[in-house]
Amino acid sequence: MQTLASPTVQRYHQPNVHPLKIVVLGDSIVYGFGDFEGGGWVERLRRKWMMPDSPGHVIYNLGVRGDGVLQVSQRLEQEFRNRGELRNRVPDAIALSVGVNDAARLGRTSGRYFTDFGVFQAEISKLLDQAKQLCPVWFVGMVPVDESKMPFLDCFYYNHEDQYRYKEATRLACEARNIPYLDIFDLWMQRGTDWCCEQMCADGLHPNSTGYQALLQDVLNWQPINQLANSSLITA
Repeated sequence: MQTLASPTVQRYHQPNVHPLKIVVLGDSIVYGFGDFEGGGWVERLRRKWMMPDSPGHVIYNLGVRGDGVLQVSQRLEQEFRNRGELRNRVPDAIALSVGVNDAARLGRTSGRYFTDFGVFQAEISKLLDQAKQLCPVWFVGMVPVDESKMPFLDCFYYNHEDQYRYKEATRLACEARNIPYLDIFDLWMQRGTDWCCEQMCADGLHPNSTGYQALLQDVLNWQPINQLANSSLITA
């Protein structure tokens, strides 16, 4: 009699798919100052990714008002190490947005910079290198100020020429390290001065609620963020 062997049953282990954990470090525009409706572009993105039909990625808003590149660099690794949620876990991505405070002139239109330009170049390179050693990095650039509203707090003078100089230094440093850079400054300036001013608070430095919504849309239209949003962490 021929015996029929039982067919071999192969068991496949289905991987578990988890939402990503992303930390966003920067200044008051990361924090969302001036947006009394939506809490800023980071908070708006967090809410969007919490919707039932969204990827569910976790976002930590680590924006601090007044921070420049030195302050963000000093707290980067500690903030990163303490946001993994689970033991032996760390976040999956870092988004950075800093530089506008560094470009401020102190006391008068020709005053010294908040962060000397040479120091800024060295420190932004250090920050990017430090971040890239931890995980994938993205950089969201600064928004253009409303020059007609300067000075800010009666002592900080911002202008587009200085902003452009500092953002270009950042963009080139990102480019040299293959870090995606979203050039918000150029994107907004292309839409015209009147449009830009309509997006800003009365202080001339921070976006208003409409401005933060526009900033969020620019972030959502950015290919690297789209790729990130559609990805997930797969573990065996």
